[in-house]
Amino acid sequence: MTRIIADISISLDGFVTGPDPGPANGMGTGGDALHAWAFSEDPDDRRLLREATHRSGAVVLGRRLFDVVDGPGGWNDEVGYGAGEVGRPALVVVTSTPPESVRLTNLDWTFVTTGLADAVAAARQRAEAASAKRGTDLDVVVMGGGATVGSALAAGLVDTLSLHLAPVILGSGTPLFVPGAGRSLVQRSVLATSTATHLTYDVR
Repeated sequence: MTRIIADISISLDGFVTGPDPGPANGMGTGGDALHAWAFSEDPDDRRLLREATHRSGAVVLGRRLFDVVDGPGGWNDEVGYGAGEVGRPALVVVTSTPPESVRLTNLDWTFVTTGLADAVAAARQRAEAASAKRGTDLDVVVMGGGATVGSALAAGLVDTLSLHLAPVILGSGTPLFVPGAGRSLVQRSVLATSTATHLTYDVR
């Protein structure tokens, strides 16, 4: 069964970037500390990253995050979604206007202009097709940015919330949770490593 998993790193004070994020400063000032776990040599961090990326059949991201990862200083052969861990899952971007060109032409991009729900549905189709091909259940990962993950949670599109709680207080930046309808969560796992506390919840 394909699950929709919102997966994002977050500071102790609830921010998923530092102040002043932008295409040339994707994580904002100080925000790189949020992803220290993903580059850690801690064996538990490595195992968690490997297991999560191997279950990824498709990935959803917003346009602002696409502009960062496809920009000149963005992803490359060494840095990217699950770099060095998996093949390359389909990438679905929710946007009002598709880009005129794409730098990372070796990746499988789909641009959805009809809203987040349609983007998640398109990603589910891609993940289910990949599941059938591989012979195992694969998931859709909503990876960000923060507004995309927060909107997916608020819209009830998410089955599982995976938070990587970094030991840093950013003070300001992009918040994950904004005022609005609440959600009930069921805690499924907690893993503390040398770089983060990894929290997994079922979303009701």
